[in-house]
Amino acid sequence: MPLSPEEPQIPESAQGPRATPAAGRSAQTPRPVPGPRPAAPPRPGRPGPPRPAQAQREQQPKPPAPAATQIQLIPAPADGALDAAEEAVDLLLDSGRAPGEVLVVTTGEAHPWTAHELSFGEAAYWAQHDAGDDVFYADLPHVARLASRPVVVVVLNGGTDSAVATVLPVARERASTLLIVCGDSQRVNAVLGAGV
Repeated sequence: MPLSPEEPQIPESAQGPRATPAAGRSAQTPRPVPGPRPAAPPRPGRPGPPRPAQAQREQQPKPPAPAATQIQLIPAPADGALDAAEEAVDLLLDSGRAPGEVLVVTTGEAHPWTAHELSFGEAAYWAQHDAGDDVFYADLPHVARLASRPVVVVVLNGGTDSAVATVLPVARERASTLLIVCGDSQRVNAVLGAGV
């Protein structure tokens, strides 16, 4: 059949497999295309190849490990520890920390804010703690009830060595990002260890 000028001529080599052999050639049997081979069963004592789902899990990036709480020591005498803590809190707030992220704990005399707020009763005091929208101040008798916050500031403004030994480990547990300790560095190192 003659081709019209609109139909392009397709060369014989591009026309695909033949059902019948061309003149002078014998027909070839089509060969199967090699595909994926089934996995061989694992040999005893050796693990087999990972299954697709297992391989995907192994290739996914693992979440980063939680960062350890940083500990910062601000050396200060017992009678200057409260002032050092107030400066630390001001710097935290000035640097963008939300007030509700900061907890301040004293080992000696209660912070004036704590004494003032407790004058309204325990229920009102703990309601402010639970609201978590402002800097919260606590002292040794209240330390066990405190919730975690990103930053905990401990004020070594007196108290016995057992008070310090009680407050520092609890404060370390409650601080999820940063623990700031204002006080005598030898006293802190004796409780938390020389790595401070």
